[in-house]
Amino acid sequence: MGCSVGILRKIRKAWIGCLAVLLVAMLLTSRHSEALSLFQGFGISQERELGRKFEVLVRSRMPLIEDPEVRLYVQSLVDRLAEKLPPQPFPFRSSVLLEKTMNAFAVPGGQVFVHTGLLMNLDRESELVGVLAHELAHVRQRHIAGHIERAQQMTVATLAGMLAGALLGGTAAGGALIAGSMAAGQSALLKYNRADEADADFLGFQNLIDAGFPADGMWRAFEKIRSRQRLYGRDIPEYLSSHPDITGRIGEIKARIQTQPESVRKRQDSPESVRNFNRAKTVLWARFGDRTSAEKIFSERLRQNANDASAVMGLAILAARSHEVRKADTLFAEAMKKDPHDELIIREYGRFLFETGDNRAGEMLKKALDMKSDDVMAQFFYARFLSETGQRDSAYPYFASLLKKLPDDAELHYIYGRSLGEGGKLFEGSLHIAYSGLYANDRRRAETWLKKAESLVLSSEQKQSIARFKKIYKERSAYWKNS
Repeated sequence: MGCSVGILRKIRKAWIGCLAVLLVAMLLTSRHSEALSLFQGFGISQERELGRKFEVLVRSRMPLIEDPEVRLYVQSLVDRLAEKLPPQPFPFRSSVLLEKTMNAFAVPGGQVFVHTGLLMNLDRESELVGVLAHELAHVRQRHIAGHIERAQQMTVATLAGMLAGALLGGTAAGGALIAGSMAAGQSALLKYNRADEADADFLGFQNLIDAGFPADGMWRAFEKIRSRQRLYGRDIPEYLSSHPDITGRIGEIKARIQTQPESVRKRQDSPESVRNFNRAKTVLWARFGDRTSAEKIFSERLRQNANDASAVMGLAILAARSHEVRKADTLFAEAMKKDPHDELIIREYGRFLFETGDNRAGEMLKKALDMKSDDVMAQFFYARFLSETGQRDSAYPYFASLLKKLPDDAELHYIYGRSLGEGGKLFEGSLHIAYSGLYANDRRRAETWLKKAESLVLSSEQKQSIARFKKIYKERSAYWKNS
């Protein structure tokens, strides 16, 4: 589910490719042939619509982290910042993308996207919050929306370059085509200027302070981003960077800190914030990080604190990734001994047992759910355990509950559909597998299983289900590659 098995890894695309496709889709509706007027009268309602369509594109093309230990943690930080802001025309929502680059970005409409690379390579919660506050300020001030409002025309040549770049996806040639066409045309749509960045720094810093976080979080985050860029170079073209010319801005932020009261200047990350931040990082490094680097991180944490149970859990997950079953089992048991009441450790142990075919998985996953009933990962693996041990009727309510929270998760639809089919519910099973194809951008699977479902329709309710599928299919398939 989400990124648990890897189905969605196959469809990772650069986020700017998504935005290019969105712009193309909107522009193609224009009647102009030589020069296309862009987003005239771009107000709050249009901003919401742009944000909604952008979110659809991202969710259809990039793997998202659905683990609540990460997803809900990031959202809690966004919520804490938003509480200190004036009333906004839309809520701020966050998503975490499985992407190694050290970045975050926000789009019109209030959606904030955080790359896993940012979470994994920062050292403190306040650093992450500093970046989030900066990005929220861009949305509050409608920087991108303002550029769109001021844009007048785009030539067909520019549009063709964007389209070619989008269709080529994340290839070097595709990136060059996008860069070339945008540099010649509407690069201002995607580029924050110095005034925008200064505005976001100023307002973001104040938001950071008002929400009670340490004052040095923003500049420390920027310093780490700058250092990483020096070591590894930029992963994206200069004009697409959300954080150009960081050096001078760091000095300005430091100067502002000196104007704050001593109580603000001396704020530190609380023990609870350290724990929550480290737990989220542990999940990401253990599941998706380079093994050698992850082992060093967890071993160093244990050197500093021999009772760090989540670090032991991280080593256990790494061992499981390498199919070292006995070693992983021993490490999970050690982690539970250090902290027998940690729901995350219990859940991850249960997941490991399920994936290795150990029947202890059911008891362990149920225990995790008893401790935290809304943990979607525990629900997912417990539902799978019930289904695969012949207890499908007990599994179905868990699957149905999960779909209310994660309606466009391809893997969840596939597993649920297969379980329904094996249980004799052929129409429902076929339709869910069709949805799995739809949300995985697999046109053949979506259309094949839709036809299967249509051949099994027996009631008006089922006809309505088919109609709903086709409506969603029409919207999402417009963004697929022509292949």
